[in-house]
Amino acid sequence: MRRLALLAILALLGSGAIACTDRLPGVATATPAGSPAASPANTSGRPNIIFVLTDDETASDFAFMPNVQNLLVGQGMSLPNFFVTVSLCCPSRSTILRGQYVHNHGVLTNSDPNGGYKQFMARGDESSTVATWLHDAGYRTALLGKYLNGYPDGQDRTHVPPGWDEWDSPIGIGGYSEYNYQLNENGKLVSYGFTPNDYLVDVMAKKATGFIEGSATSGSPFFLYLAPFAPHQPATPAPRHLQLFKDATAPRTPAYNEADVSDKPAYVRNRNAVTTGAGEQIDALYRKRLQSLQSVDEMVAGLVKTLTDTGQLDNTYIFLTSDNGFMQGQHRILMGKQVPYEESIRVSMVARGPGIPAGQARDYLAGNVDLAPTFAAIAGAKVPDFVDGRSLLPLLGASPPSADRWRTAYLIEHWLPQSDQEGDLIQLPEFHGVRTSEAAYVEYVTGERELYDLRSDPNELQNLAARADPAVLKAFADLVASLKTCSRDSCRSAEEATPPRLNR
Repeated sequence: MRRLALLAILALLGSGAIACTDRLPGVATATPAGSPAASPANTSGRPNIIFVLTDDETASDFAFMPNVQNLLVGQGMSLPNFFVTVSLCCPSRSTILRGQYVHNHGVLTNSDPNGGYKQFMARGDESSTVATWLHDAGYRTALLGKYLNGYPDGQDRTHVPPGWDEWDSPIGIGGYSEYNYQLNENGKLVSYGFTPNDYLVDVMAKKATGFIEGSATSGSPFFLYLAPFAPHQPATPAPRHLQLFKDATAPRTPAYNEADVSDKPAYVRNRNAVTTGAGEQIDALYRKRLQSLQSVDEMVAGLVKTLTDTGQLDNTYIFLTSDNGFMQGQHRILMGKQVPYEESIRVSMVARGPGIPAGQARDYLAGNVDLAPTFAAIAGAKVPDFVDGRSLLPLLGASPPSADRWRTAYLIEHWLPQSDQEGDLIQLPEFHGVRTSEAAYVEYVTGERELYDLRSDPNELQNLAARADPAVLKAFADLVASLKTCSRDSCRSAEEATPPRLNR
């Protein structure tokens, strides 16, 4: 319990006011395609980028990763209002790779007929991703770990997607167990077994060290995309962490096992209260999730050490976030994601690097649609016209933009068919909604609606949709209608419109 208390205290280190600039020191400006500065021979001095993407990690889980707290949160900037537009692995990861809202890249779910890696390939999305943009700008690129659900479905098992110089990704579903998997290592299948040395996060950490060391002597800047499967189920810890967090219990927030769900949509109203036995199962999985994250936390420390040893730390940006959140009994939902509630759509995001103030946080609305354009801005890479997101660099320096020059709304969506193998949301209907700085609004295809005033009700216990001012409801509906069909500049325009205000 002392360890839990210490780690929870460490989680508070990132709070405070922040100041930012539109352009950070050491960040390259965008270079027109074909100009000399876009060639690998002229990349000396450009910043490196490391992106760590966990799987199903909740915003509160970060508190139990001491190296993340000390080396990233304490030395960088946190964005606590960071959201995913679809809380599901493959749609979220496709958004990260393309900088598009899900309705534009078209990977709506995890599997056929409208999702998964097969859909990503069929739509031609793989031909232009953040990897190809940075590779074309002279960056040495690597992806280590999870790519997209179903990979390499429909392709040769040794297929390496365009844009990646180093490629080490499990094929099929083997990576989830952390053992007994096959890695596609640059076009060659390599089998791993059940020994401690085969533990996937540790294998990734060693490969990451080798990639950084090799890049440091190559004369080229690098982009390293590290995607561990932790803490996704079955949340297998490394043997050295099996005895940690033995007394931990999942957060019992006011939303846990919500007592009165009469104002919720039918898929929640029809759920039974969380039983004692179900609560014990939630807690057992929670402990495994925390244990499994410790190897990721150690990997972060290893990254910083390797960057220091190679003289690259001061010229490297490190970003860490998750592809989606995870429900743990909130609103009677035992486990899983995909729902529009805070625990599912909000994830932690932290960045450290040149020009980023240490130990600070900023509450601007941001999300996974912004990651690809941010990496491109750092690299000075050309961003395709199809991108919907925006660079986060203005939030990471010394002079922040005014509130009216930044996003005031973020789109939240979900489509069928549902393929949540580890969850229990069998009847979750399609929905489209919006998250603003003060409210959450959702429209279901069933005609049901939810509206929450997050200022007075951060746990989303009181659905105001049935008694809200009709004009306010219409304003939210109009905003959702604009966002769910937006693309490119129209997304940014809709996001910056004055958001509806709830009467207090």
